[in-house]
Formats: sequence, structure tokens, C-alpha cells
Amino acid sequence: MDPDDFGDDADLAAAFQHAERSLPTQAAVPASHPVSSSSSAAARPPAATVTLTTTTTTTNTPTTPAGVQQPKPQALPVRRGPSAILVSARQKGNPILNGIQSVAWEYADIVADYVVGNTSCVLFLSLKYHRLHPEYIYGRMRALAGKYRLRVLLTLVDIDGHEEPLRELAKTGLVNNWTLLLCWSAPEAGRYLSLLKTYEHSSPNAIRAQQATGYNEKLVEFVTVPRSINKTDAISLVGNFGSVRAAVEAGPEEIGMIGGWGEKKVNVWCRSVREDFRVGRAKKRGGGETAREPTRDRVVVDDDPLFAADDEEALEP
Repeated sequence: MDPDDFGDDADLAAAFQHAERSLPTQAAVPASHPVSSSSSAAARPPAATVTLTTTTTTTNTPTTPAGVQQPKPQALPVRRGPSAILVSARQKGNPILNGIQSVAWEYADIVADYVVGNTSCVLFLSLKYHRLHPEYIYGRMRALAGKYRLRVLLTLVDIDGHEEPLRELAKTGLVNNWTLLLCWSAPEAGRYLSLLKTYEHSSPNAIRAQQATGYNEKLVEFVTVPRSINKTDAISLVGNFGSVRAAVEAGPEEIGMIGGWGEKKVNVWCRSVREDFRVGRAKKRGGGETAREPTRDRVVVDDDPLFAADDEEALEP
């Protein structure tokens, strides 16, 4: 085919222009016209689906409603012992159980013979049994070493010539921290057990002596040390002489003129303030002179012996 059959270049250009004008034109969509969401969604590719998982941590903290106040923890009370006396099974048939009247008692599996408190125990011992089996009580003490704060050895004195066994038991009690409590009958032993249980939680203030705090109280306490001189006598004595020194230096005739001071009280006071504080041999320092010879006289104040020197060893300082 000859390329010139289509005519020259001008004819070809005119044919292209004619073809372009004959094509249908698409109307332009104005910018203000909204595009439907369905068509937009169809035009867009499907988005990937992302699933978010939220992990929730659960704690044990209790939630308190508004206006509710939780109670504050309080300290537990001190644990107290049983309300009844605990009695060991080995004490069955002991007549002292009949003497326990004011408190209850019950049998229990315990090491001691009696438990009268949370920290107190009692061992019962008859001197008659101790004379036949002297090693028995020491084994019982050994089994209770360090287990109670207060350990009482309740001893029934039921033999003659009890001085030596009691001396031995007292020494053992001092060494091993035991309290020796003596009784002379089974009812008395039962009353001691009842009292130990009754005063389990009592303070020692009931049996503690009151200490003088003021000058006047101390003065009266000093003057009333000798027997038969009471508080009224002490006040009248110091009131007449003005001071303790003047009362000490006063003679028996002057003291006898005070109301309420008879011959017996005067002799007791004068002997008390003039008696030596120390009875025995005392040599002066730096010299060989004997200050006082030993005496065997009994020092008696109001018929009560306060000191007795029976041999020279007791007289030595």
C-alpha cells in the first residue's frame, strides 16, 4: 500500500480534529455538589479491621462507700489465766482440796501440783513425806525450772524437829527462786491456795508500806521507831522541846513532865537514843585501846529482844 493514499498531512490533521469534536463530553461535577457517602465508600478500598483488647487488672483493695468509716484496729487484751485453780491429777485425795472454799478448782493435765494464775504455780510438800523421800521435791523443782514467774513451795509442817528440813528447803528456794510458804494444817493450806488465786491480779500497793514524803511525816516516823511510842507522843515530844536534837539530849525528868509520857515510855525512849548503834569490840584507829568490852547482855526494848549476843563471833563487827 502506498502511504500517499491517505492524502497529505493537512488532510490527516483535519480528520483528527473532526473526530475529537464528535466524542460525547462528560459534564463537570460542580465542587459545591455533595458526593454521596455510598459512592465514596464504594470507591474506597475496604479498611483493615483492627480489634483493640483492653486488659483490666483487678486488685483486692476493698471499695469503701462514701460516708462509711472503717473501724480502727485495737490491741487485744492481755491474756489472763483460767478462772479456776488447776489441780494436778496426782493431788486426788489430798485433804487440802476441802479447804479451797472461795474459788473454784478443777483437775487438769499440768506439771505443777496447782496453777493459781497465768504465771504462778504451787508445789505441795509434806515434811513427813520429805523425810522419807528427800529427793522427790528436787526432781519436781527441776521439772518446773523457768516455766513460771512465781513458784511457791507450800510446805505442811507435820513433824517434830522441823528446823533442819526447813533450813534446807529455804536455802534451796533462795538458790532456785522458789517462795517457801509454811502451813500447819490442811485447811490452812487450802486457804493459802484460795488467797493466791483471789489476789492473782492485785497490785502490790495494798501491802507496800507508805513512804514518808514531808519533813513532819519523816520526823514522826523517826520518833515512833521505838515500841510503845505512838504518833501523838512523837508530836508532843517534839512540840515541847522544839527539835529532835533537844528531845534526844533531854533527861528522863524533863521528858516525864510531858502529858502522856509515863515511866515506861520515858525509859524506852532514853534507852533507844542512848544505846550504841554497834555492839561488840571496837578499837580506836591508830591505837590499841579497847573502846568497849564485849557483853552478853540482851538488848531489850519494851520486853522485845532486838539483839542477842550469844557468842563472841556474833560480837565481832
